[in-house]
This record gives sequence, C-alpha cells and structure tokens, in this order.
Amino acid sequence: MFQTVSILALLATLIGVIVHWFAFPATSECRGGSGVIRGLVHAFSLLLIEQRSSFLGALKKLCYLLAVVCFVVLAFTGFWPLLVRGESHISGYLMMIHATFAPIFAFCLAVLAITWASRYRFVVGDCPCVQRLLRRVTRLHIATPEGACRCASTVQKTAFWAIVVLALPLILSIVLSMFPLFGTYYQELALAIHRWTSVVFFIAVILHTYLAVRVRMAQ
Repeated sequence: MFQTVSILALLATLIGVIVHWFAFPATSECRGGSGVIRGLVHAFSLLLIEQRSSFLGALKKLCYLLAVVCFVVLAFTGFWPLLVRGESHISGYLMMIHATFAPIFAFCLAVLAITWASRYRFVVGDCPCVQRLLRRVTRLHIATPEGACRCASTVQKTAFWAIVVLALPLILSIVLSMFPLFGTYYQELALAIHRWTSVVFFIAVILHTYLAVRVRMAQ
C-alpha cells in the first residue's frame, strides 16, 4: 500500500508541476522551449553564491547547498529500496549512508528554519484574492487589497512552514524508534509515521523549490 500510494502521489505532484509550468508561465517570455531553458537557468542560479553576499549570507547559502545534497542522498537511499525495489525496509550500505546524512540534514534544516523564518512570514498583502473572498463571505470590514495577487508567494511560504512542521515528526519518529522505550508495536508505528511523513515532506520540498524558481523569475 505504501509503495502504490507514494508512487501515485509523487507522480501526481511532478505532473502537476509540469502542467502548471506550461499552463501558467511565470512571465510572457517563459512560453515554449526558451521558457524551460530559462527556468533551468534560474533554478541553477539558486545554487550559486552571489558575489555581493556577506560572509553570513555565504554561510547560509553553503548551509542550503549542504541541505540540498543531504536531501537528495536521503531521498535516494530512502525511496529507492522501498518504492523501486519493493523492499519492506532499508538495509545494508543504503541504511548506513541514510543514517550518516540524516543528522547533517537535520542540523542544516534547523539553521535554515531559524534564518529564513522572517523571510517567509505571512503578511496581510500576501494574497489579495483571499481578502476579497472574506469581504464577500463574512461581510466584515476588511481593507480593500491593493496590487496583484501573489498566490505563488503565499503557497511558497505555506510549503516552507509545512517543511518545518513536518520535520519534527520526521526526525522524532525515527529517533524514538531507535531506543527501547516502547514495545514492538509502537516502534513499527513510529517507522510507519516516518515513512508517510517523508513522502509528504518530499512533496512539500518539490513545491517549495518549484515556486521559488517561479517567484524569482517573476521579479
């Protein structure tokens, strides 16, 4: 069941991202093949350290790059035996690599959550269309929004906070399962929570990365 649902969810996410990219281009110049190339260039530019960056900014970008590397390694070592090979658990060298990169990723994720929290805070003007809907439905006195709707930025912020929130059960579930504090049933339950949370976490990361590219292209 886990294998089937996870594969369908990941495929639906990837297909949705591709359809949304071509159906709603970030700018008028993004249509056609040139838009794909420009999108790849913008995605690659997110991994580069700007020359004008301060020392602290360079450290944050390096932390982000390390988190990206760890995420790719963890996703491969975690999903490959379960989703591709159909095994019931991770074992052998994949387990050793997974366990080695996991604490590094947790540390980088904590640093990014602290340093990026102010950037991804929600503000009143994030999505004016929601304010208009509230005015019509609730009939409350809500200030008339100004400017265009920034739904992409709002969803990106939501994805960021979803990553931060999902990281807690993702990390705690596997850590608690390693200690003999609970019985076999609760250890299996913690492992199941870790697996299902990792799928939702992966989807949130994909959406956040995709929207980060779109928001940067729209600037």
